[in-house]
Amino acid sequence: MLAIRSGFVSITGNFRDNNEDNCVIDPQQRFVVVADGMGGQSAGEKASALAVELIPLKLLQLLELPCPENKEIPSAEVIKALDKSIDFANGEIMALSEMNPGFRNMGTTVVMLVRVGKRLFVSGVGDSRAYELRKGTLRQLTTDHSLTQALIEAGTISPQEAKTHRYRNVLYRYLGTRDGSSGSNAAELTPHPGDKIILCSDGVTDGVPDAELTRILQAHDDPSKAAEAIVLAAQAGGSRDNITCAAVFVD
Repeated sequence: MLAIRSGFVSITGNFRDNNEDNCVIDPQQRFVVVADGMGGQSAGEKASALAVELIPLKLLQLLELPCPENKEIPSAEVIKALDKSIDFANGEIMALSEMNPGFRNMGTTVVMLVRVGKRLFVSGVGDSRAYELRKGTLRQLTTDHSLTQALIEAGTISPQEAKTHRYRNVLYRYLGTRDGSSGSNAAELTPHPGDKIILCSDGVTDGVPDAELTRILQAHDDPSKAAEAIVLAAQAGGSRDNITCAAVFVD
């Protein structure tokens, strides 16, 4: 039986007046969702709050969760449900943005982890990320929908140049736009005992290099303590955004 533990920490950070990040961890460990809002004042906070509320709502309508471990839901069906859930939230965010001038042009990124039987699925839109640490090796599970990532893929700039590029925080896909419903690049994971997975807003990745993420995850056996240590390291590392990290440990 797949057993996981999880925890999260979210802070406003040193340079923002309010926290536009939101995170939800299901008490039954069925899903984790992290969203990083944008749009100024309360708009970004509203967009991310809608994302972490509406995506699980639709997801639980579409999938039997928790999935009995003797029942195999086809991967394509799970991925379709993830994309439909994001599409649903995206539509609601766009509708509210058009109806309420106070929420005009609001948007949010999202990254989520969903447990389906013995499998995990991860997906995202925007530049919030998921990472997996397995046997001392850290790998990024999601791909940023940012201009710098597009330039990297085109061979125009290097990953090192992307870290300081003037367009590093400019997104071409996020919830709150029509392109937000273009699919979430969901991936299936076969978890192994000892795996450590984090979901985080870009406030983490702006302040903590991969080597430091690896070191912190290796140093902690409690997911809540690991998330706290990562957030504090990002704050100390000069992150200029809200900072949110959710950690999921596989037993």
